[in-house]
Amino acid sequence: MTGRARLAISAAAVVVLIAAVLAVFVLLRGGPDEAEAVAAPSPSATPSPTPTPLTEIEQLLADADDPSACAVEFTGDGIVDAPMLQTQGALYAGLPIPARAGMAFGGWYSAPDAATAFDPASRVNGADEVVCEDQRIELFGSWMPSEQNAAIGTRVPILMYHQFTTRPEGEDHWLRGNYVYIGDFDAHMGHIATTGFYLPTWDELSAFIDGRLYLPPRSVIVTDDDADQTWFDLAVPVVDAHQVLATSFMVTAYRSDPTPSIHVLRRSHTHDMHEAGDDGQGRMVNWTADEIAADLSTSGDVLGVREVIAYPFGHYNDTAKQGVAQAGFEMARTIEPGTVAIGTDKYALPVVRIDYGMGLDSLISLIG
Repeated sequence: MTGRARLAISAAAVVVLIAAVLAVFVLLRGGPDEAEAVAAPSPSATPSPTPTPLTEIEQLLADADDPSACAVEFTGDGIVDAPMLQTQGALYAGLPIPARAGMAFGGWYSAPDAATAFDPASRVNGADEVVCEDQRIELFGSWMPSEQNAAIGTRVPILMYHQFTTRPEGEDHWLRGNYVYIGDFDAHMGHIATTGFYLPTWDELSAFIDGRLYLPPRSVIVTDDDADQTWFDLAVPVVDAHQVLATSFMVTAYRSDPTPSIHVLRRSHTHDMHEAGDDGQGRMVNWTADEIAADLSTSGDVLGVREVIAYPFGHYNDTAKQGVAQAGFEMARTIEPGTVAIGTDKYALPVVRIDYGMGLDSLISLIG
């Protein structure tokens, strides 16, 4: 072995010896814990778990952050409508009406078998209060062939009331016929509420007229013209007690009270056209389409909705229809007698007028 080789081996031995001495020194100074720390490799960081994505309904509720919110899910053959939020304690608002070629939508129901049977007692719409558990509810839809829907022949009466009186003998002035005895009105609403009538919303009525929606044969719409003080004082408490959906047609230049009940819809009786025009007929048949549209747009802005109007005095013509459509309203109600069927003119909806002296028997003879 050469001298250079022996020198290299000696140097390596010295390095090993120094390392051993240092290890012993660390062990003697730090104790077993530090020795383990020296000996053990440092653990690698544990990765954070990936959060599970929220479902669409969970995201709706999270975004709402409202304990009164209710997420509504829609289920049925070919139904793809996204879940939507409703408010518990309020009436359902804006429920979708799906469309399918050659079919009429059968409505929303609380159970799948009720949807298949088109059970009106289980049908859910904007006349019903939102009640759900754990902030969510599932509604079930169904379909009916258009031919079957037409063959059923549903006809929807729109009841038209005006003023009300507490006097069984009625009022004694020239508007006597307009004043319905409140006892008769109570009997009417009780009959509607307890004998299986379905209460369509206006968007449902529009879809029914188009043939896109099935309405049960025992359907009825309750309306009041003018929003007279007797409506607020006498009739609304009856509507509330029976939980019957009703529409108040308001002349917004005269009054625009907030809705007195969740069961009362405010709709337009024009803004300021409940007056006679130059020829003694209503302004609705004296003004231009642009003037009519401007008035109705004001009314729609006040009420926050453009959907249906009631013609003042029942007066209308083609120009009036044009103005109504121009203002963005989809329907208009006349005072002409009749009931609404598939294909009815949406700007000439007929009514069933209720006058003083028409008790429960009279109502039953008119609507069943």
